Amino acid sequence: MSVTIFHNPRCSKSRQTLKLLQDQDIELEIVEYLKTPPTTERLEEILGLLGMDPRQLMRTGESVYREQNLGDASLSRSALIQAMTDHPILIERPIVLANNKAALGRPPENVLEIV
Repeated sequence: MSVTIFHNPRCSKSRQTLKLLQDQDIELEIVEYLKTPPTTERLEEILGLLGMDPRQLMRTGESVYREQNLGDASLSRSALIQAMTDHPILIERPIVLANNKAALGRPPENVLEIV
């Protein structure tokens, strides 16, 4: 089974989720998404697996969200996804992909449902 975690080592929830998976002896691909942001195509795939709209996966409290006026309801789906690609700090974390499913590790135990 291939399991990928989109991880930010500075985030406590991300660290907790990573530890939870490691404690299960699950082999992981760890993607530090701030260093290696997902492509727009990958974000589309993740959003589809999560069943979310782009704004639901965005960290709306980040300063770049306000600076880029991303709360504007007239912005298209593709514009929001492009903003997350351009500014990966906007992406909520951690995201875990496994078994053609995705889960957001908030709380960390959510990811156990897909592994």
